[in-house]
Amino acid sequence: MAFNSLCRRLRASSSRAILEGLRGRARYSQGRHTSAPAQRALAATAAGSGGSDDRRFWLWSSALVPLAVAASAGSLALRSSPEPSLCEAPDLDVGGVMVGGKGSTAYLVKGSHKEVPQELIDELVAICGENVTMDYDERSFHGKPQNSFHKAVNIPDVVVFPRSEEEVSKIVKSCNKHKVPIVPYGGATSIEGHTLSPNGGVCIDMTLMKRVKALHVEDMDVVVEPGIGWMELNEYLEPYGLFFPLDPGPGATIGGMCATRCSGSLAVRYGTMRDNVISLQVVLANGDVVKTASRARKSAAGYDLTRLMIGSEGTLGVITEVTLRLQKIPQHSVVAMCNFPSVKDAADVAIAAMHSGIQVSRVELLDEVMMKGVNLANGKDLPELPTLMFEFIGTEAYSLEQTNIVQKIVSEHNGSDFVFARDPEAKKELWKIRKEALWASFAMEPTFEAMITDVCVPLSHLAELIARSKQELDASQLTCTIVAHAGDGNFHTLVLFDPSEDDQRQEAERLNHLMVHIALSMEGTCTGEHGVGTGKMKYLEEELGMEALRTMKKIKQAVDPNNIMNPGKLIPPHVCF
Repeated sequence: MAFNSLCRRLRASSSRAILEGLRGRARYSQGRHTSAPAQRALAATAAGSGGSDDRRFWLWSSALVPLAVAASAGSLALRSSPEPSLCEAPDLDVGGVMVGGKGSTAYLVKGSHKEVPQELIDELVAICGENVTMDYDERSFHGKPQNSFHKAVNIPDVVVFPRSEEEVSKIVKSCNKHKVPIVPYGGATSIEGHTLSPNGGVCIDMTLMKRVKALHVEDMDVVVEPGIGWMELNEYLEPYGLFFPLDPGPGATIGGMCATRCSGSLAVRYGTMRDNVISLQVVLANGDVVKTASRARKSAAGYDLTRLMIGSEGTLGVITEVTLRLQKIPQHSVVAMCNFPSVKDAADVAIAAMHSGIQVSRVELLDEVMMKGVNLANGKDLPELPTLMFEFIGTEAYSLEQTNIVQKIVSEHNGSDFVFARDPEAKKELWKIRKEALWASFAMEPTFEAMITDVCVPLSHLAELIARSKQELDASQLTCTIVAHAGDGNFHTLVLFDPSEDDQRQEAERLNHLMVHIALSMEGTCTGEHGVGTGKMKYLEEELGMEALRTMKKIKQAVDPNNIMNPGKLIPPHVCF
């Protein structure tokens, strides 16, 4: 997420400003009409302004008549249905493999439409007032991620901007009644196709719901709406000496971070999203609002619905409220940087530092290609060698003690040029190198796109994984940079390719597949923090097994029998029961 957000800001900041203006005009002009005749006229105007009806209003239909699964005290029972099994429609890629299924290489997500009923449009306007739009540019923006090579054949038919949990509940209930699909939308910083609308339907943009509802300083927790960004939240918390420790991309919102189970560079010390969320409120497919837990720091009361929803990517419900655990802002910190002859040497030091028992808050690795991009983008003259960056926090004495221990470890593993900073401006300048890694990559290939990998392995396998991957990356004709959260075994490769050249895209896909399969062979995962979406579905059977996927599908069918909640994401289409 961190890399996607930076790229989205780089590529789309100017268009966002323009679209905000369009959004305001569209909401005002369209939201005023609440009667059915007026809305029909509005729909015709919106379609006509963007081109032909066939192009602007993709018709949504379900190729699947889903089976309803009834949850009882101890079992899930299938209701009668003309369908022999619960499977997705068999959309095939060029190799005859189901799109998104095991072995698929397709990146264009297919779907089908039926016309969104005028009755539903009237209901949405009655619920949201002026915060409803069918403007083509706005729908296109919400349906086409700014930094994702995954595309969909369709875009949302309607975009709504609710202001409260009650409005979200009513929206979802209406969509469920009409069996129209829903796609929740936050900061749009994800890169695996989470916000695509392959079946059209209703996009629920949560960005107007961004209030801090309650701050409990003594308990070190905060209750927020999902549309608030993590950076905005930390600005609010700073005067109280508190902060929320997860740090993905700048545009990421708390709701989206929950939905994708994200983390960031501080996860090595504070954990991922699943470790930092105390409870949620979620709107289910029938419009019911569920509270997943109390505000207590621990509980053994019933199923852990909080963890079920975290990482569900909008397929089980729409998150409307989040209670987060907070941390004290550290008294002191030190940022250090050092170089190595190879990425394996750098990874070995990261592992040794974690084994030493010191409380490192960040351990980030950049390879020599990335450092070349850093120099090019920033006019610097840093050594173009594999580089490790550390952050140590605590008291001044403790931070310096940790720094000295790591410096000794570095000297024992062929490290050189160990430098560290305690001055706030110097620390900011050093850490800027890491934070602007994606910008630096595009400095080498300004017109290219990036395919970003997200594999994660047990820490003891990290050095081998990076070394094996690096051999393939260096042998490729594509420009490939590496950035790793080396303290928890998670690393990203930014594979730069020309999207207009099929051979380059296929080579990028080949490298992606290779790294994923190496990671899975080491008991790792295809995604450490970016989530599944449409892009990683094809790897889940190998990673989790079919029985786990069938269980996931049964849960999905139990809470969303009409399959309206972000359909076509997370669960591979070839999973049947």
